[in-house]
Amino acid sequence: MATQNNWLNSLSSGENKTDKKRVAVVFGGFSPEYEVSLKSAFSVINAINTEKYDIVMIGITREGQWLRYYGSVEHIPTDDWQTRDDELKNAYLLPERGGWILESSKTGAQTTTKIDLVFPIMHGRYGEDGTVQGLCELAGVPFVGSGSAASALCMDKNRAHKIVSLAGAAVPKAICFEKPPTAKDLEQVKQELNLPVFVKPVKAGSSIGVVKLSSFSDLEKAIDDAFVYDDAVIIEENVEGMEIGCSIAGNDELVLGKIIEIEVDNGFFTYDEKYSLKNSRFYIPARIDEQAEKRVLDVAKKVYRELGCRGYARMDMFIRENGEVVFNEANTIPGFTAHSQFPRMMAAAGYSYPQVVEMLMELGLNTPRGKWYG
Repeated sequence: MATQNNWLNSLSSGENKTDKKRVAVVFGGFSPEYEVSLKSAFSVINAINTEKYDIVMIGITREGQWLRYYGSVEHIPTDDWQTRDDELKNAYLLPERGGWILESSKTGAQTTTKIDLVFPIMHGRYGEDGTVQGLCELAGVPFVGSGSAASALCMDKNRAHKIVSLAGAAVPKAICFEKPPTAKDLEQVKQELNLPVFVKPVKAGSSIGVVKLSSFSDLEKAIDDAFVYDDAVIIEENVEGMEIGCSIAGNDELVLGKIIEIEVDNGFFTYDEKYSLKNSRFYIPARIDEQAEKRVLDVAKKVYRELGCRGYARMDMFIRENGEVVFNEANTIPGFTAHSQFPRMMAAAGYSYPQVVEMLMELGLNTPRGKWYG
């Protein structure tokens, strides 16, 4: 430990000399949801109260290179940030305890920057799935959102469904494959699941790689295509009913937004549709009565607890015609532009976008995760 401290102290330090907390907003990453991350990060950075926080922007390229970005936030959503060489330095979150960012300039000079909080805005694999959260836990730095275990579990649709089902909540009937299915496996799907079905990568978000099938003739191809995005594929029966979402923020005490109802003309909320809304409509609050609202919120809170979520999450669910609430999936880093579902649900409950960002940062700073600086 002494050798490590001497090495850190020998570098030029960017230690914060003010009373402000220093937050590292981490965005990008090598997942198919890279572009969504840029848009979410742009909104979050603009909403952070700079009278209370100094912002360190850490972008991860599609190839996985970590860079500290010193330029204008306006270049992030257009993906021009990584082309501005004079405003970039290689940057790494050190695994040593304490929350240090190590930066390297083109000349090889190294500096360290002490950070108080990490705000990961990375959707999908290698960001939302517990990988970045695990690095933060190793480094002993507080961060916004769920821990590594809950993040990984929520990304795994198959295992999340099993946990939720054991807790007594309804889930879609499904079959999961962790390797390409045999002819016998495909026959099992046809025998056990009713059409239409959804074929999904188990660990992916934003409906990437998801296909809705009204015939089994394209089942094998849809499974092969889904395996491009993940090492496991799940086939789920379609749930007839209203598609809804619920936003939750908190650790011990939970703050809930208004329930959102998603109406899609073509019956499937695809990746393109989620970010264009050409054939979709949101209703906030959802067009349900008080009893249905209570059932939805009760299930959402139960799932949040059972999956070990912290900080915030968006719960995606359905309400069948008979009133049963069916859990679909949990998003531990949901889309976070000002027009995304989570902020809109919170806004309908009376929380402005900057208030929500502030709330999540305070929760991150105050989340008990063991000894941060042991």
